[in-house]
Parts: sequence; C-alpha cells; structure tokens
Amino acid sequence: MSFGRKRDGSYNEIIMAAENYELTTDEIKQLDEIGLLVLENFASPEFVAELRARIEQLFAELGDRAGSEFKQEPDTDRLANLVNYGEVFERAIVQPKLLAAVEHVLGSEFKLGSLNARSARPNTTWTQPLHCDTGALPDDAGNKVCNIVWMLDDFTLENGPTRYVPGTHKAGKLPQDALADASAPHPEEQFLTGKAGTLAVFNAHLWHGGTANRSDKPRLALHSFYCRRDQPQQQYQKRLLSEQVQQRLSEELRWLLALDDPLNDTLSSQFSGRSGFMK
Repeated sequence: MSFGRKRDGSYNEIIMAAENYELTTDEIKQLDEIGLLVLENFASPEFVAELRARIEQLFAELGDRAGSEFKQEPDTDRLANLVNYGEVFERAIVQPKLLAAVEHVLGSEFKLGSLNARSARPNTTWTQPLHCDTGALPDDAGNKVCNIVWMLDDFTLENGPTRYVPGTHKAGKLPQDALADASAPHPEEQFLTGKAGTLAVFNAHLWHGGTANRSDKPRLALHSFYCRRDQPQQQYQKRLLSEQVQQRLSEELRWLLALDDPLNDTLSSQFSGRSGFMK
C-alpha cells in the first residue's frame, strides 16, 4: 500500500521538505552499513512547533498519569499512545520518505508498533544501557524492528543525545550478552546530534541508548516505532485507541495500525497486558 499520494482527502498538506520519496544510494548505504540514517531539516519549523505544543499540552493535562502505562526510566518523562491524542500525530507517522526508509529496513509488510514522546530531564546523570529495541535479534525473515527519532529540540553533546555503536545491527548478539557492562562507554560509540527538525531512522537492532542530560533544560523527542507485521505491537493499537478515533481513520492508517488484522490481534493480545502495552 502506498502512502505517497493523497487518496481520500485526509491530508491536505505535505508537511515535510522532502519531495523525493525514494531513498538515495547513499541513504541506503547508511542504513545497511551503519544501521542509522540521519535526515536533516526533515520536519519544517512549523510542524516541529505544532508537535511540541501538543505534547506540552498533554504533559500538562495528564500530569502524573502521563505515560504511566508505558515502561518508565530514570530521569525521563514519557507520553504514550499518541495516535489517540490528535491528528498532528497521524500526519507524523505517514510521511512518505519516512515510510520508504522503514520499508527498506523491514520490507513492505510492516506496521506501527507504538508512538511515544520522551523528554530527558535536565541536570541528570543516568545513562541508559546499550540495548536493541524489544531485546530482539533479526531472524531468517530479516529485521524485526525499526525506530524513528524525531528531534523536537536540538540534540547536543550536553543534553542527552542518543549514543550508538555503528554496524552492531549485524553483530548477531545483544549488547547485554556481548559486553561486560552495557552501561559503560563503548570504545566505538558515536553520538546522535542535530538540529530540531532532524529525523533519525534506526535499524532498531543497532546497539544504542540514551545519555545523561547535563544541560539546564529538558530535551524532547518523538519516537515512532515500527515492526514487521508478524511481530507483536509494542502498544496494541486496537485496544488502546478510542472508538471515535478508530472510526475516523483512513484506510491507509487502519492498515498501518493493523486495526483489521487478525494476526496482529492474536500476537498483540498475547504479548500485551490489559492496558495494551507489552509487558
């Protein structure tokens, strides 16, 4: 199914700057060899501001309940299940260039696993251990997971950039099994920095982790997580989305969220708790 063209009037504008939805040879090489593709100036300043405003509004409205269903980490604030909270998030998950990159990593049969916001609190010391998302390794069918990081603030060396070890998506081992201490600095690690509006596509089998925000301001990102259709969703969308939201979604979004997929119902209901989130 193609998301590259408007079909039913659901989306009246293209927010992103990219006009060519195909990946370049160099972009493919980065994803294949490094396990990471950085797309600078992907989101317009206006769209970044719109995402930030809605996320900040949700943090204020939800208070202590913000992201309470999802896995919590030290020194971070989270929001979860964002498709349920506004059309601006629907636009984010169907950007054609983004989906072209996801398709390169996962193949054409993929779905959204979750959509979350993560704010690294200021003046912190905690460093996230290197990990692969969902603790999964590729199998004979290929990669299982792909994560997109939307920089809604500048990512600097001081405010908690994501660290990663290039090429480790091909290591065939999880970092906690290969390293004596997955929280310690890795001799080959690099840091993901960039301006707000930059988008980073991770082969999520790449060893990566958050770092301490030593600045005096929070650092905000949006995480859109995709997985193969034969894998459980990180957040079971059919259980979490309100009936009102599900009824108004386009055919494309229903496919992307696996709302009419019996296999996903079986997989995600087995691996998710009553809240719809993976345990």
